[in-house]
Amino acid sequence: MRADDLARLAGHRGPVTVLKDTRVLVVRAGDLVVKAHPPDTDEGALRVRLAAARELSGIMLPPLGLERLDGRLVTLWPAGEPLTPADLDEDGAPWEAGGRLLALLHARPVPPGLPPAGGPPRVPRALADLAASGAPAAVAAPILKAYATPAPFPGGAGAPDGLAHGDWHLGQIVRHRGEWLLIDPDDLGGGDRAWDLARPAAWYAAGLLDPADWNRFLSAYLEAGGTAVSAGDPWRELDAPARALTVQLAATAAAAAARAGEPLDEAAAALVSACGRIAAAAEASI
Repeated sequence: MRADDLARLAGHRGPVTVLKDTRVLVVRAGDLVVKAHPPDTDEGALRVRLAAARELSGIMLPPLGLERLDGRLVTLWPAGEPLTPADLDEDGAPWEAGGRLLALLHARPVPPGLPPAGGPPRVPRALADLAASGAPAAVAAPILKAYATPAPFPGGAGAPDGLAHGDWHLGQIVRHRGEWLLIDPDDLGGGDRAWDLARPAAWYAAGLLDPADWNRFLSAYLEAGGTAVSAGDPWRELDAPARALTVQLAATAAAAAARAGEPLDEAAAALVSACGRIAAAAEASI
């Protein structure tokens, strides 16, 4: 499937901009964004998630339609303004907006029939990808040891049940008509809402997110009424999902480096090092 195919589906004949080309293909065509989903996408689950997103006015960008092209499901969206380098410079990143939007999302009930949140299954998939990548044993070992620690990973029995985005990070918000909104409901569902805070928590724990930015995000979430974590001890709920995201992110980065035949970059090395600390702490507690 080509970017031009998606543009024509949207009725656009002018130049297109490819926003993402991985397992999904996302292009901007005029005032629309068109996304071709992976071939194995469950159509029923996607339709339920799109319907839920339409009901989350002021929280999620509403989808415009669902089509099928060359055997793949394709969704159409109003074009929002993604983050710019200026947004990410110094104190410009919208951490407060992200925290507030997640708090509003978490306050909403899980719509009937909505699938489980798609975040937790990403961890074993990342480990399988790591195993298939041929990453050096010295890189893979701390990641595997961290995954094997006895701390419970989110998504298992007893996990809190609420509405969760399932794959939140700072790139999952855009400006639309002057306001920040969440995008990408592909993993929207019921599950452990602390998972939505786990990626920035993992970055913070790995030394990749400035403590001031982490505090901006967490404070905004709590001030907006977020209930996925405790105000007095947020790490009580965050510890397990943050460990899981550390493993996932490290495995994904290590697999990508191995396939490219390149050494780990600074961020990937920090995540692998964090996995080593997770494993060491678990061994010391035995």
